[in-house]
Amino acid sequence: MMKPELAARRDALLDLIGRRLLLMGVLNVTPDSFSDGGRFYGVERASARAARLAAEGADIIDVGAESTRPGHSPLDEAQELARIESHWPAIAAATGTTALSIDTSKAAVARRACALGAVVVNDVWGLQKDAAMADAVAETGAILVAMHNRDSKDETIDIVADMRRFFDRSLELAARAGVPRDRIILDPGAGFGKTPRQNMQCVARLPELADYGLPFLVGLSRKSFLAPFTTGEGTDARLFSTLGAHLAALAAGAAILRAHDVGAHRDAIAAFVAFRAAGERHA
Repeated sequence: MMKPELAARRDALLDLIGRRLLLMGVLNVTPDSFSDGGRFYGVERASARAARLAAEGADIIDVGAESTRPGHSPLDEAQELARIESHWPAIAAATGTTALSIDTSKAAVARRACALGAVVVNDVWGLQKDAAMADAVAETGAILVAMHNRDSKDETIDIVADMRRFFDRSLELAARAGVPRDRIILDPGAGFGKTPRQNMQCVARLPELADYGLPFLVGLSRKSFLAPFTTGEGTDARLFSTLGAHLAALAAGAAILRAHDVGAHRDAIAAFVAFRAAGERHA
């Protein structure tokens, strides 16, 4: 189980959800990330980046040691663990009391990261890749982010119906393992096994999944399906299209945004909240 100081950090984070919009900063400690091309691979660069994300206002920093981009080279368990072991202590030292998340689909990696201080397990396969993951989340006491995913794209399906089937299975696995429902966050998984149209639909139609009664995390940052809305080349040029897409996600009910550019998102969220509140006061 989680150490008392980490459990307190976890519970404080859970208490914030719904009270205000939260930001999860992305930190890829990989040499092959689609978004930053390995710019933060290496202990010194990773810890400096983590410190900056915390300073810019990230509520959570999501640390990934294996790229999940399309066509990525999978890591075996030992390689992913080695990256976590080498990077995590410096990242934790650089971020103080900021909540840390581990982005992994491997139970052993999740367990080790939680032992080192993670309070969130962000599983892009929603407990459905590694049969031991649900038990790992339950036993560590971590918050679970369960993301919808698919092995391949299928233009013919109703993506929201597919998400519902997937989430039902993830929640069944979580309940069977003893993961408390109030520690679960759902992610529509934009950019994973979906066509461009489905990527937009899975976010715009979030209100159709409100009956789950669970918060949604949305991560659209710099993703390739934003290219048609972007002027300029490269992933860094997608900042403004990312901000536009993420504001649409907030309007659809997202509680947490996962982003690379935390400072810019903090400003955009502040304006979004202020304008929305002005309308509510008038009503």
